[in-house]
Amino acid sequence: MTAQSGELTVVATTQEPAPGRASSGVRVGSRPVLGLVVALVSAAAFATSGAFGKSLLVGGWSPGLVVTLRITLAALVLLVPALWSLRGRWPALRRNAWVVVGYGLTGVAGCQLAYFNAVTHLSVGVALLLEYLAPVLIVGWLWARHGHAPRRLTLAGVALAVVGLLLVLDVVGGASVSLVGVLWGLAAAVCLVLYFLLADHVDDDVPPLALAGGGLVVGAASLWLSAVAGVLDMTRGDAQVPLGGAIVPWWVPVLVIALVAAAFAYVTGIAAVRMLGAKVASFVALTEVLFAVVFAWLVLAELPTAVQLVGGALIVAGLVAVRADDVTEGAR
Repeated sequence: MTAQSGELTVVATTQEPAPGRASSGVRVGSRPVLGLVVALVSAAAFATSGAFGKSLLVGGWSPGLVVTLRITLAALVLLVPALWSLRGRWPALRRNAWVVVGYGLTGVAGCQLAYFNAVTHLSVGVALLLEYLAPVLIVGWLWARHGHAPRRLTLAGVALAVVGLLLVLDVVGGASVSLVGVLWGLAAAVCLVLYFLLADHVDDDVPPLALAGGGLVVGAASLWLSAVAGVLDMTRGDAQVPLGGAIVPWWVPVLVIALVAAAFAYVTGIAAVRMLGAKVASFVALTEVLFAVVFAWLVLAELPTAVQLVGGALIVAGLVAVRADDVTEGAR
């Protein structure tokens, strides 16, 4: 079965999906190079949130308010393009309403809030490592739910990626551990799994812009409702915040994390999942950690170490292994 655009091929499963539905199997794109490029661009866009969002947190802004502003502004930016992309496709959106709601609550709002809460209890390295257990969880889910047992090449890719993450994040070098923080980190990982699986499950005729825009609207609405209920801390910090050795107005980093790290990143991320499938796209998303190191170097003057560079090479090797295994499986 192919998507309407002709760019996606769905691996046959034991049961054909209904017309217009995405398969629950592993997708292998007919344009793997384009899919990898889009996934890498998305990872780089998501990675900007760390360096720019940190300036707001240092300036006294609460994580809840930072996340809410980021998602709300991104939702407003994508609202008109999302509506435009739905011309003649409203029935498809209605069929996938539960997917959009789930995507917005978990992959958009839940994932970010869980991660920021984990950071308040753990070092950034441990929190990121826990969140990026998601690709391993996806491999396990596909095995348990759909019978896609990982072969040796995929298992080798998992091992290389995990070891690479350990080196890039320098977890061994003085990371603290908190049970509450670990639980938040695992919650972020589960939300990240749902981000990939829900994006992969939606109908092919629902445009990526519509899914991203709808998810951001749902996420923003849930965050504001939580704030009104007093569940979410919305403390506002300084009007001027430090960024890259300079002092800038608060809205500068907000615009970057909303337009680049949210609106653009979510749209390209969804497109990448449709081209590559949830498993491969989730592994490519691991490169967000590498891009975060680069942006921390450029914006915060935090230079990557030799160990981090070695870890990055291992992550890339893991991605190549998983991608090669996926292509081989799809060719059978």
